[in-house]
Amino acid sequence: MNTGRVQTDKADVQTIRRRLRVDHDHPHYKWIALSNTTLGVLIATINSSIVIISLPAIFRGIHLDPLAPGNVSYLLWLLMGFLLASAVLVVMFGRLGDMYGRVKIYNLGFVVFTVAAVALSVDVFDRGGGAMWLILWRVVQGVGGAMLMANSTAILTDAFPSNRRGMALGINQVAAVAGSFLGLIIGGVLSEWNWQAVFWVSVPIGIFGTVWGYRSLHELGVRNPGKLDWAGTLTFAGGLTALLAGITYGIQPYGDSSTGWSNPLVLAGVFGGLALLVVFCVVETKVAEPMFQLSLFRNRAFGLGNVAGLMASVGRGGLQFMLIIWLQGIWLPLHGFSYESTPLWAGIYLLPLTVGFLAAGPISGFLSDRYGARPFATGGLAIVGITFLLLLVIPVDFNYWVFAFIVLLNGIGSGLFSSPNTAAIMSSVPANLRGAASGMRGTLFNGGTALSIGIFFSLMIIGLSNTLPGALSSGLQEQGVSAGVAQSVADLPPVGSLFAAFLGFNPIEELLGPSGALTQPGVASDVLTGQEFFPHLMSGPFHSGLIVVFLAAALMMFAGALASWLAGGRYVHDEEAELADADREAEKVAVG
Repeated sequence: MNTGRVQTDKADVQTIRRRLRVDHDHPHYKWIALSNTTLGVLIATINSSIVIISLPAIFRGIHLDPLAPGNVSYLLWLLMGFLLASAVLVVMFGRLGDMYGRVKIYNLGFVVFTVAAVALSVDVFDRGGGAMWLILWRVVQGVGGAMLMANSTAILTDAFPSNRRGMALGINQVAAVAGSFLGLIIGGVLSEWNWQAVFWVSVPIGIFGTVWGYRSLHELGVRNPGKLDWAGTLTFAGGLTALLAGITYGIQPYGDSSTGWSNPLVLAGVFGGLALLVVFCVVETKVAEPMFQLSLFRNRAFGLGNVAGLMASVGRGGLQFMLIIWLQGIWLPLHGFSYESTPLWAGIYLLPLTVGFLAAGPISGFLSDRYGARPFATGGLAIVGITFLLLLVIPVDFNYWVFAFIVLLNGIGSGLFSSPNTAAIMSSVPANLRGAASGMRGTLFNGGTALSIGIFFSLMIIGLSNTLPGALSSGLQEQGVSAGVAQSVADLPPVGSLFAAFLGFNPIEELLGPSGALTQPGVASDVLTGQEFFPHLMSGPFHSGLIVVFLAAALMMFAGALASWLAGGRYVHDEEAELADADREAEKVAVG
């Protein structure tokens, strides 16, 4: 007799019966759980992207030039600190939720997140000290975010019956992904007023969510007592940290190379991190109570669903960064926007992406409850892959309404995919492992976003390296810059131009300023620092980089769509049959 199966069924049955009792005593509880957990993941994911658009204002506020030598690391870690903490710790907090209560860990996450938001909004230091203060508390905020994201889907899976789960998890997942889009807009608007407002906004929401969670949420899941898998936790945290740090520093130039992939420390981080992750996988097969339930990947719906989710997360993160650079560095300046104002307007012009996602997400979650996840998850990623190819067809100086239609389709495709995929993953695991499963899914979600920064920036830099130096050298000389200065600027790593455009600086001013060439007689400084010279110069090389980036992204999306198709059809099972089967199994054990 398979006693493990009976234990699993007993946990499922206990969870279902607890939920039925709560439904009887508190008929609106499931909607309270949905509202609170949606608020939790929304504020967490908003903060994962809110600093992207706000970076220029933040660095001006702490009086630090992010493009100065040695300061690029501050910029990268301000972006990566939150994502790294979330990706590394989300599985551990999912496991702790299974052990000590999902609601308990979730509510504690709101507390940690809110304390960090308060600390971020009162930065009392300046320059490097101010940057380190922000990075430290962004990491702490990521810890709170990991607690929230690791347990929110498990709480919902416990609270909703199987035939309503797709809709509930769909809304929650829509909030999670939409937050990363909304963060761009909110960050742009608030940073125009005050850079600290970017962090203030989370304080009242965090306090409200904390009080509401402690007063209203009930523990429905069955606790799975045990010990924390320290060997697995440490090897996983060390491996993923080393890997993501290596990829992050791979963006920066090293020696004569435009990227850091020949840097021994970068290679040590990447290969050392991969080696530690291999050790982690071995450890997880040996320990009695593993943190990462690798056996779940034998479940086709769970394993392939997570593969598809990882592909979608990497592609989505890369799309955000590439579109922001495209808009801020080229399109918006060509259409009359000053470089300083482009961060705000980039967020506004990307609104169709958010609208498409918000429109499609809840609908696909509702429909997947009736028809299964496969057609929506597969079709959604296929649409996203097609939109990456369409973005290659339009010119760099595009007609906005064509661009808006393509990114709207991209948002719709992402919305069609996200809700059914999350519901399929969470409905494929037993009740006593939902916290761990939620953490594993969250790790791949956050890890994919973090990986996308290194992957897509590196691909773009490789694409630019072949064409940008020649275009920059000849273009500068045509405007009176001496051949020596023009060539020295052309030899600078393309990452400088990318980050300048990304941060809303005038790229030519940043590149030529230290040489003093802009003040030399015969140099057309007005043309060089105007709004058309750099965008026109950048258009050809940038499109070469886009071809590499978006082809890679399209292949990822089509691979994810194939994984979704192969994952199978309908994953949500009837709970009445589940209860009856569990009772029959228990009776057989008692008799035998």
